[in-house]
Amino acid sequence: MALTMTKAERQQFLAATHIAVVSVAAPGRGPLSVPVWYSYTPGGEVRFVTGGNSRKAAMIRRSGRASLCVQTETPPYQYVSIEGPAVIDTPDFERDMRAMAIRYLGEQMGEWYLQSTAAERATAVLVRLRPERWLSVDYGKMNQ
Repeated sequence: MALTMTKAERQQFLAATHIAVVSVAAPGRGPLSVPVWYSYTPGGEVRFVTGGNSRKAAMIRRSGRASLCVQTETPPYQYVSIEGPAVIDTPDFERDMRAMAIRYLGEQMGEWYLQSTAAERATAVLVRLRPERWLSVDYGKMNQ
């Protein structure tokens, strides 16, 4: 019995709203792994915004690669993990910041979040991660 998701299943799962954990190699240490909000359209890149002066952004600039994992928190457990090249770009406020805040927090809380973090936007960067390698499991397939 194969628990691996099909290409369509894993892309649909990754496109859903989950908190992701992004990991970046750290020279001489274990990888840096931190939670992020992200967006993904099947067949495209994973996109997330972070501080341009953050350790995460510096390590992505240095390595040019990252991994990202999303999962469910309740049975039947599912996860999708990707790895691939990552580049730093300039975020578009409406597409990459406002849409993301509303996706994760809803309209009212999203707008409040954007207002309260306005000063941090000046140094924000967009990370674009192109999935090259995929791992996935859907334990819901155990009953099929």
